[in-house]
Amino acid sequence: MNVFQITYTVLGGLGIFFYGMKIMSDSLQSAAGSIIRKIINSLTSNRLLAVSVGVVVTMIVQSSSVTTVMVIGFVNAGLMQLTQAIGVIFGANIGTTVTGWIISIKVGKYGLLLIGIGVFPALFSNNPKWTQIGKIFLGVGMIFLGLKTMSDAFKPLHSMPEFLDSISYFSGHHYGAYLASAVVGCVLTMIVQSSSAMLGITIAMAISGVIGFYTSVALVLGQNIGTTITAVLASIGGNVHAKRAARAHAFFNVFGVVVMLAIFPLYVQFIEWLIPGEANFINELGDRPNIAVHVATAHTIFNVTATLLFLPLINILAKFVVKITPDKEVKEQHHLVMLGNPTDMLPATALVQACNEIAKMKDIVHRMFDMSYEYAKNENSNGKHLAKISDYERITDNIQKEVTLFICQTMEKRLSFAQSSESQGIVRIADELESVADYLEKVVLRYSKFRENQKWQQGESKKEFFEYFFEIKKYFEEVIAPSDPEDPFDGTVFDRKSKELIVVAESIRHKYVDRISRGAYEPETVMTYSEMVASMSKIRGHSHNISQAIERIHDARSTN
Repeated sequence: MNVFQITYTVLGGLGIFFYGMKIMSDSLQSAAGSIIRKIINSLTSNRLLAVSVGVVVTMIVQSSSVTTVMVIGFVNAGLMQLTQAIGVIFGANIGTTVTGWIISIKVGKYGLLLIGIGVFPALFSNNPKWTQIGKIFLGVGMIFLGLKTMSDAFKPLHSMPEFLDSISYFSGHHYGAYLASAVVGCVLTMIVQSSSAMLGITIAMAISGVIGFYTSVALVLGQNIGTTITAVLASIGGNVHAKRAARAHAFFNVFGVVVMLAIFPLYVQFIEWLIPGEANFINELGDRPNIAVHVATAHTIFNVTATLLFLPLINILAKFVVKITPDKEVKEQHHLVMLGNPTDMLPATALVQACNEIAKMKDIVHRMFDMSYEYAKNENSNGKHLAKISDYERITDNIQKEVTLFICQTMEKRLSFAQSSESQGIVRIADELESVADYLEKVVLRYSKFRENQKWQQGESKKEFFEYFFEIKKYFEEVIAPSDPEDPFDGTVFDRKSKELIVVAESIRHKYVDRISRGAYEPETVMTYSEMVASMSKIRGHSHNISQAIERIHDARSTN
């Protein structure tokens, strides 16, 4: 096998490995979407719980980078405190070691078997759950097959003196070789932006005998630093809180690697003592059958030990990154910031972020409702109040566009039926809330025309209008009131109330027209009054639509 054949075989094996990782990760995310959502919602200030969340989520998605980017997004959106984020990042470092253990299983032995088991339910099953299970098997099988392909491609390098000479320095047993290997592992991981892929390549090279145990472990340590580049890139454009979380991740990994390199020979000897069988043992085929488990063990012990050592120091690390990343002079507002392409995020976490943004939007519209009601009732209201109401309306426009774009980009990713239904419900709620804000602004603008009309100020129609306004406001508040996502949602209550409010609107409009015919009001006011009542009725309709969207989200979550 010449250099060209080795190159394209390694690249082909790497491509199979990458695709297998993607299939497995996407399938696990889809199958465990509700679990991830519950885990995220359970976050508290308890640092042990935060670490556990990081471990579990990373085990599910098989990528510490995905978990870390998720954390950066939550901190940026104000959904997670810095100390919580650091705890989750610690846990992600432990969770990612599971990938090493999956890879360390006898690489080529089960690849085709698992592909054969998984391909039929993945392609032909009509049951979504069986389809996802089949894809998980298919993905794991492709991971093994890709690693086997790469391992076989590396074997001819034994007989290439030029290659052996080029890596001879890295194979040395001295600190210069250890540091150089760590730097190479770091740089390559920064380029590839996948520590799992680099770990797979490292184990494949180690099994084929191209690199020894010392070099393998040093490369893995460097990969732990290189993987932090994903979080740093994700924090670009984010607020100061996101930058702090990313830097905490980087400092944690860098400091842990520096400490481990300081005692590197002792650490490697400890792994050799702990795991039966010599790591560098070569069998009759020229392979090193023991080294994969040794490398996976070294990876796991490093991350677990570093987490245990740093766990009591979370507050100190948080204070340190706050000091090196001070607040800006202008106080930043937490808001949803898309971290590059939202399709790179977990669908479950993207939906949680969007739901929290919707909660902010509900609060703004609720405040706008209160201010509009007070503006109309208070004769001393002035232009400043009206300007504030218009400002709220512009804010809702921006949030609606932001959430819709974010969800639409998220929906480009493979979603489960429940996640797709929830996404559509979120987009509809954002659109309906924005419409409510539009009509509230129209109501107060039209009401201002009645300021100079003395008959209106004393008439029964004003009283009826404000009673209707209050009922619509109460209806809206009941619709957006928080409810347990796991409890069933009864939309029939809001259906019935909506129909009652339609009748009320028709009644007060007819009464106003009747009073005009009797000379109680000027005829030219009928259009403005009717438009005000119609606008309130439109708000009723959009509130009713919100209740239907919320019911859809509840139904989707209950079936997930």
